[in-house]
Amino acid sequence: MPVKALMFVATLAAAMASAFAQTAQIQIASPWARATPGGATTAAAYMTIMSPTADRLVGVSTPAAAKAELHTMTMTGTVMKMRQIAAIDLPAGQPVTLKPGGMHIMLTGLAQPLKQGQSFPLTLTFAKGGTREVTVAVEKVGAMGPAGATSGAMPMRH
Repeated sequence: MPVKALMFVATLAAAMASAFAQTAQIQIASPWARATPGGATTAAAYMTIMSPTADRLVGVSTPAAAKAELHTMTMTGTVMKMRQIAAIDLPAGQPVTLKPGGMHIMLTGLAQPLKQGQSFPLTLTFAKGGTREVTVAVEKVGAMGPAGATSGAMPMRH
């Protein structure tokens, strides 16, 4: 193949890869929350998010709670501290896991207790990727991960 033809094919392939990266969607795997005792007014939601390009999760909302916020937990000595954060960075192509004891979505003012086997909608707002609605599965009280998860590798859903 002549050099000019090879250069054209290489340029075309690069342009197609760039266009695919720009149109690929943010993937969200296994959104879940723990069931809450009857009188509880707070809960947390967890999931794994992967963006094909660098982005930030900047907001969350749900009709299941009066308020939904991004939070992180850190250890200072033997004391665990939780604090609200403005956003969660999503490096390009790298999964970011929201999990118990780490980053999570804090739900306050629950409309009703979260019961195992039920689910609720959650809207995620990304700086570049717009909004995405996911369905959060409610697992048993004390669950440490979504039902059916057997390892750290979780299947990604669009």
